[in-house]
Amino acid sequence: MRNLLDPAKLNTAIENIHRAGVPGLFAEVRAEDQVWRGAAGVADLATGRPVTADMRHRVGSITKTFVAAAVLQQVESGRIGLDAPIGRYLPNLVPGERGDAITVRMLINHTSGLAEYLPYAYPSLRPFPALADTRPQSLDDHRFTRFDPAELIEMGVTAPAFSAPGGTPGLYSNTNYLLLGQLLERVTGITAEKYITQNVIERAGLQDTGFPDGPHLSGPHSQMYEAWFGMIDPPRDFSVFDMSYAGVAGSLVSTVADLNRFFGLLFDGKIVSRSSLAQMQRTVTVISQEGRTIEYGLGMYPMEAPGGATFWGNGGTVWGAGTISMTSADSRRQMSVAINLQRWSRLDSSGKPQPHAIDDALAALYGLALDG
Repeated sequence: MRNLLDPAKLNTAIENIHRAGVPGLFAEVRAEDQVWRGAAGVADLATGRPVTADMRHRVGSITKTFVAAAVLQQVESGRIGLDAPIGRYLPNLVPGERGDAITVRMLINHTSGLAEYLPYAYPSLRPFPALADTRPQSLDDHRFTRFDPAELIEMGVTAPAFSAPGGTPGLYSNTNYLLLGQLLERVTGITAEKYITQNVIERAGLQDTGFPDGPHLSGPHSQMYEAWFGMIDPPRDFSVFDMSYAGVAGSLVSTVADLNRFFGLLFDGKIVSRSSLAQMQRTVTVISQEGRTIEYGLGMYPMEAPGGATFWGNGGTVWGAGTISMTSADSRRQMSVAINLQRWSRLDSSGKPQPHAIDDALAALYGLALDG
């Protein structure tokens, strides 16, 4: 059997990320039937407790792929029209002409034009995307705040629109996915979290994946350190946090092994049909939360490996935690990586994040994991 993975190089790559400044990280890489799992650094800066590759982690916007799959299941059953107006289902949440113009597809691929609600829910982030004018105080203020999704949706819907519905580039907006959560509840009669658990998570046989029922994480997990572009120094632990601010847009908890299993089954046609998977891979141009122009499909985006192969998946960040999961289109090679530090780059004089050694070290790991 030829060696498709080099464990020594992968171990060195994650150690280099730790040395560059990440307290701890863990990963799983799969190449056909070969599997490498690794971890480097600490899960708790105070105690020195080490990270392990089986830890549970807040995976942020990777939740969106689970939501998109759930919605497409309902499209397949005929209960939701992918190009039907959201106002047909949720007229009270997106009223009037805009409800007639914004389709379900536009919500999933972020071309609805709806604003992001987070700067309105977190007052000290209101100047976003002008990062230098933001402050992290709201993160502490709302650590235990229980947000209602309809309240957050109203913030995004009533805020100035980014563009007309269907325009490109679109704007990456969590408002879209909270609306999709309400749509799932409307057509299934159960909460989106329950539907996704029963029809996506359990269908995929994921043992360590689920939505949190409170601010605390259960099972083995790392602390999660937020630096907010150097404004929190030293970085503060936000692993205990009420995730209702993200809801079905980003509150899922999982492991790197579960993520690889999920995306592998998704690309094998076991979660949604092949035709739905093809819809998920139809991309449009979107402005990311970091202000970059990206190509985004239905709950996932493509990433090119150094050798030129295209991988598909998603990444996510919450306060203190980051995750990325990428799978080749034939699902023969996969990578999932979790790290316990976020927004490590300080801002330069123009207010943009400065290059950091962590970025280069992560890129080296991704290249090795995806291209060998």
